[in-house]
Amino acid sequence: MSRSVLFDTETTGLDPLTGDRVIEVAALELDNDLPTGKSFHRLIHPQRDIPEEATRVHGITIDKLRDAPRFEEIIDDLLEFFADGPLIAHNAPFDFGFLNAEFARAGRPNLDRGRMVDTLVLAKKRFPGMPNSLDALCRRFNIDLSERTTHNALLDCKLLAEVYVELTGGRQRGLSLATDGQSNIQIASYTHEGTRVMRPIVASEAELEAHAAFLKKIKDPVWSAE
Repeated sequence: MSRSVLFDTETTGLDPLTGDRVIEVAALELDNDLPTGKSFHRLIHPQRDIPEEATRVHGITIDKLRDAPRFEEIIDDLLEFFADGPLIAHNAPFDFGFLNAEFARAGRPNLDRGRMVDTLVLAKKRFPGMPNSLDALCRRFNIDLSERTTHNALLDCKLLAEVYVELTGGRQRGLSLATDGQSNIQIASYTHEGTRVMRPIVASEAELEAHAAFLKKIKDPVWSAE
């Protein structure tokens, strides 16, 4: 198993060095870059106020966090979920910076930045000069954004997991075994503007005949429709 963890945070602001704190952290376990279904999610009391401009982004108020744990209370569970594999995030230095500031307050060592995988860097290499926010990438890859009315760490992780699959080429959508003699295989190609277009692969009559002839040479082929 090639295990990694994709994660996201929500915060009270943009700079942990001026007192901004983490108020939500979510993470998904990936195996060979695909989600396993295991996740981690905590709301966290920041021990300070949450400015209105931050609440407009993520929808979280201090009242919602009244009974939430402090960060030091969730550290052990978070580190256990993170384990020691790669840590994937969009604009990862931002999230690493906030988590490391929280770890420092609790007297814990920083996350190793050698574990960092930044999907924003991957996207900029793939689509140079184009918008590469999470929203922009979801639209480019035709990923449903209808539930994303505000930033939400767990939902953002689920969306980013789909984006990450597309960026790394870890899965070809639409790949399946045909049962009606026709090919259901599709591959993704991209227009000059970066829009993803699905292109079906259809075998010619000559190719189908050659394939059938080849199967006759094999004893009990599992690919035979007979």
